[in-house]
Amino acid sequence: MGSAGLPLMLLLLLAGALARIPGSEGGKETPAHFLLQWKLECHFFNGMQRVRFLDRSIYDRQEIDYFNSDLRKFVAVTPLGQPDVDMWNSDKVYLQYLRAEVDSVCRHNYRVYNYEVVKREERLIGRRGERGLPWEGGASTTLGDSQDWSDGGPERTFLQDEKARVDHFCRNNYEVFQSGPVIGRRAKPTVSISPTKLDPTSPNTILLCIVRGFYPVEIEVRWLKNGRPEEEGVAFGEELQNGDWTYQLHVMLETQPQRGDVYTCQVEHASLEAPITVQWEPRSSNSARSKVWTGIVAAVIGVIFFAMGLFLYLKSKKATPIQPPAALMN
Repeated sequence: MGSAGLPLMLLLLLAGALARIPGSEGGKETPAHFLLQWKLECHFFNGMQRVRFLDRSIYDRQEIDYFNSDLRKFVAVTPLGQPDVDMWNSDKVYLQYLRAEVDSVCRHNYRVYNYEVVKREERLIGRRGERGLPWEGGASTTLGDSQDWSDGGPERTFLQDEKARVDHFCRNNYEVFQSGPVIGRRAKPTVSISPTKLDPTSPNTILLCIVRGFYPVEIEVRWLKNGRPEEEGVAFGEELQNGDWTYQLHVMLETQPQRGDVYTCQVEHASLEAPITVQWEPRSSNSARSKVWTGIVAAVIGVIFFAMGLFLYLKSKKATPIQPPAALMN
């Protein structure tokens, strides 16, 4: 199995440790959006001239602490990771072991990967030959099809340390896990309403309530029509990650708005002291507005023509001379 098998073994150990958390027996479910993982990373600069090893701890998709081989110690990213950082930084043996991962994991697998690439290239061009790779360092790992994990080798030591790390983290933070993602970080959402018509001939209008930039992920969004909850025609999307540890959510309402109706998107979230409410009111359509303006213009033109006609009539009547009666003429 070799070093390539470490991630799989870590996942198995992690699953076993979580299953033994006090209170998790009897099929009790973990909180929503629960996620705990460790990521091991090797960063190479100019081949193997400079190598950085990172051991990152992540809870609920947020990094809480990490080991950096350049710094030669653990660093806390959030308050949740500080207790573990203090404990592991005081363990000189474990720190020395992680510092050695630069050679035993990163450089070793770098050589193995390049060796396999060279062999594939040789097979492609039809060449035959053998290449040997020198091993530099203390303990070595056999790259066979199987590996005895009970032989007390470096992999066993690594897995034992990681198992202890999982047990310590999960047991010490069990209450935190049960209360959900309460790392202490809060991000307030922004709310907007976007109206649209999918079919111009349909009287229905789609109102989309867009909630962005909130954390933690738990949130409650509801539609109100004239102050009353709307349930019919409401569709919820999935919480989407923004890539900055915040989320967004779209909630759609399909309705037939009438003049005078007031639609409200109401949002409740742990970061808010009071719910956010954003209102939308239907406006007259373009055709209705054009008809109104046409009527106004026609009325104005009619008044103008009426005034001009009246003016000409009065003017012509005033200009006509008054003829004296025929009796006076004689």
